[in-house]
Parts: sequence; structure tokens; C-alpha cells
Amino acid sequence: MIFPDFSGVALKLKRTEGKTSVWDIIRKKWIILTPEEHVRQYMIHYLNNSIKYPIAMLAVEKTIIVGGMKRRFDIVVYNRKHEPWMLVECKAPDVPVNPAVLHQLLGYQRIIQSSYWLLTNGIDTLCADARNTDDIIWLDSLPLYEF
Repeated sequence: MIFPDFSGVALKLKRTEGKTSVWDIIRKKWIILTPEEHVRQYMIHYLNNSIKYPIAMLAVEKTIIVGGMKRRFDIVVYNRKHEPWMLVECKAPDVPVNPAVLHQLLGYQRIIQSSYWLLTNGIDTLCADARNTDDIIWLDSLPLYEF
């Protein structure tokens, strides 16, 4: 289990017509702040500000085709060659990080083929080295970005 420190994260929020929105620094627009979006935004800021993953190398909520159906991944971090390096699946805090969530991520992984996976609900965070296809190697910390 990994324990990201979100204490230094300050999200830019606004309230309009009774709904709270958050400024997404990747998509450069206001997004309705759902519990899952809250986790996604905290993770984006943590990856960029705390562990220095370059913001230009992050993609958020892009459509992919999985099993003939349109799906959206949460976050993909690309390496300097613009190849998928880390696939991040975010869930709301009340959604457990369990085998069903891992199965969802693995469906995306078959398409994206990243080097690392990260699963989080903002409380429980797991990261694995996906380069070994024989077995899942769970990590004790997030990998450093390879500059």
C-alpha cells in the first residue's frame, strides 16, 4: 500500500448554481466536482507537484475502445517518447480498491500497455510494475519519473 500525502494540494474551486466545480489543470476547464473527480484532481496535483511528473506528460479522461465499447481512462502518464508509462485508475473514496477495480484497469491496460499501474480511491493506493507480464509486482512507492 502507498500513502500519497495530499496535504499540500490546493484545488481551485468555484460554486455555480449550487454545484461545486474544480479547475482541471490538464483539460484547462471547470469540471463538476464529484467524489471520483475529487480523487482524480488530488492525484493529478500530487503527481505533478509532489513527485514531479511533468504536467505536459499527463492525459486525463481520454476515450479508448475496450472490447468494442467506448471507455475513458482516468489518467495516463507518458514517458519522454510519448509512450504510456503509467495508467491511473481513480475511484470515489467509498468505492473499494478490489479485484473488480483491478479487472477494469487490466482491460484498459490491454489497450494502453503502460509500464506501471496505479489504483486509488484517495484512501487506498496501490501501484504495480506492469513490465513483468508473468506476475503483478506491487510497489512500496511510486516510481520516479524518468527524465
